[in-house]
Amino acid sequence: MTLDIRKETPRQPDVIDLLNQSDIYAQSLYPAESNHLVDLETLEKPEVSFFVARHDGAIIGCCALVAAGDGSGEIKRMFVDPKARGMRAGRSLLDAIEQTARDTGLTTVRLETGIYQPEAISLYRKAGYRDIEPFGSYKPDPLSLFMEKIVA
Repeated sequence: MTLDIRKETPRQPDVIDLLNQSDIYAQSLYPAESNHLVDLETLEKPEVSFFVARHDGAIIGCCALVAAGDGSGEIKRMFVDPKARGMRAGRSLLDAIEQTARDTGLTTVRLETGIYQPEAISLYRKAGYRDIEPFGSYKPDPLSLFMEKIVA
């Protein structure tokens, strides 16, 4: 079993399928105003590093690091195929994001996740992320949890 994490383009059929799965999942848990999903075009911008997790060549997960311009980056579109859970793909993607943040001079990695996603919250907390107030353009939302980790 080989798990490989690399920067890749999000514009691949299997990645688009994962993003669609992620959309359906988020929409099943939260109302539209509490979903902060970014589209494919946003994921292709120069300030975005997009990562793909592959298991024996097959795409099983993805995530993006969006540089905010203030020394921080935000995790967006972290998703692992439910059939591939337990392979540590989420943790490996998170490690790649944090290393890229350090390599590019970012000091802090932030994220917004939903309160009905205990697996994601557990992953982030185990990795050292701490709860913070809403950041950037986010507004307070009882369905959102905001977190950050100092990586520098």
